[in-house]
Amino acid sequence: MAVINLRVNGKKFSKEITDNSLLSDFLRDKLSLTGTHIGCDTSQCGACTVHLNGDSVKSCTVLTADCNNAKILTIEGLAKEGVMHSMQEAFKKNHGLQCGFCTPGMVMSAVDLLQKNKNPNEQEIRDWLEGNICRCTGYQGIVAAVKDAASKI
Repeated sequence: MAVINLRVNGKKFSKEITDNSLLSDFLRDKLSLTGTHIGCDTSQCGACTVHLNGDSVKSCTVLTADCNNAKILTIEGLAKEGVMHSMQEAFKKNHGLQCGFCTPGMVMSAVDLLQKNKNPNEQEIRDWLEGNICRCTGYQGIVAAVKDAASKI
């Protein structure tokens, strides 16, 4: 057992963890942030994507112990004061979701993309989101949402 200190969605936390605790489980089980979905436990689907110190990571393969003193942003922390982030708005407007299971990971990955590339073309968007699986949408609405958000961010 160890104690971890970190900042999640702007709030400081100090929690006891086991050495093999995964970040995805920590967020869901210890902090009740269930927007971080667990789909595959092998980093294949991307449903568990969060930002760790500003970069998107698949939290199902990150040890919580490696996040000591880190800043983590989850889908719950993306909206500010009840106002959706422009990427969330774009997903809604462009029908970038159906069942919604992949949506938090897709949104978090897409936000990271636009932080690194303000105006990606369609192929760059598709390449970036390659590690996120959606079984419902066919990706057209997702790509359109990222393009739309890029025009507003």
